[in-house]
Amino acid sequence: MLNPRIIPTLLIHNEGVYKTTRFKDPKYIGDPINVVRIFNEKYVDEIMVLDIDATVKGKEPNYGLIEKIASECRMPLCYGGGIKNKDQASRIFDLGVEKVAFGSLTLESPEILSEVSEEVGSQSVVAVLDVKKSTFSGYHLRTCNGEKKSNIDIFKFVAGLKDIGVGELVINSIDKEGTMSGYDLDLVRKIRENTNLPLTIIGGAGSYNDIKELINEFGIIGVAAGSLFVFRGKFRAVLINYPTIEQKREIFQQLTK
Repeated sequence: MLNPRIIPTLLIHNEGVYKTTRFKDPKYIGDPINVVRIFNEKYVDEIMVLDIDATVKGKEPNYGLIEKIASECRMPLCYGGGIKNKDQASRIFDLGVEKVAFGSLTLESPEILSEVSEEVGSQSVVAVLDVKKSTFSGYHLRTCNGEKKSNIDIFKFVAGLKDIGVGELVINSIDKEGTMSGYDLDLVRKIRENTNLPLTIIGGAGSYNDIKELINEFGIIGVAAGSLFVFRGKFRAVLINYPTIEQKREIFQQLTK
C-alpha cells in the first residue's frame, strides 16, 4: 500500500516565501531557494509552490524563479500561479516541474486544462480550488486569493473535473488556512462523496495529529500544510520543520492494520 504524501506548501509573494492567515496578513518566511534547500535535507515527499501574486496582478509566471527552484529541488515539485495557456504550462514543465496547478483557470477556461492533459497526461494536471464556508449558503468557490466569489456549485463542479483531464484535486479551505486549528473534515467528506480523484487537502494543520486524523478517516490522500512546517511554538517563530521517518511511521501506522 502506498503511503499518503505529506506536502509543504510555499506561498510566493514579492519573490519571497510568505505565510498568510485566511489569505491575509502575509508574514515573511525566507528566500525560496534557501527554504527549498532546507526541505531537501528533510527528504520531503513532494513540495507545492504557489505564486499568490501572478494571477491577481495579471503577470506571467516568474520563469526565472521557477527554474531556480526546480533546479534546486530534490523532491517532486508542483507549481501554480499565473498560468493562462498551454504554452506557458509547457514552458514550466520544460524547466523541470513535475506538476502544474491551475486555480482560477480551472473555473474560467477548463478547456486549457484539457489541452495540457492531452499533451503531458492527467497525472501532471492539478486543479486547486479555494473554498469558503458561509453560515447560510454552505461552501462556495473563490478565486483571486479569495477576493472573487463564484456561483458555481462546488460539488457538481468537482464531479466533472476528471472528465476534463484533471489528475489531482487540491482543496484549500480559506477559513482554516493559516489558523492551525485542524482541517475542515466535513468539507473533505463532502468533496470525497462527489469525486474519486486523488485529493490533497490544505488549510488548518496545527499538529501531526491533525495530519493523522485526516489520513485515518480518508485513507490515501495528499496532506499539505504551510504554517505547520514553517512555524514553531505559540509565538510562531520561523523554523522550517518536517516529520522524521519515525514520526511518519507513527502517522501512517493505522494504514497497515
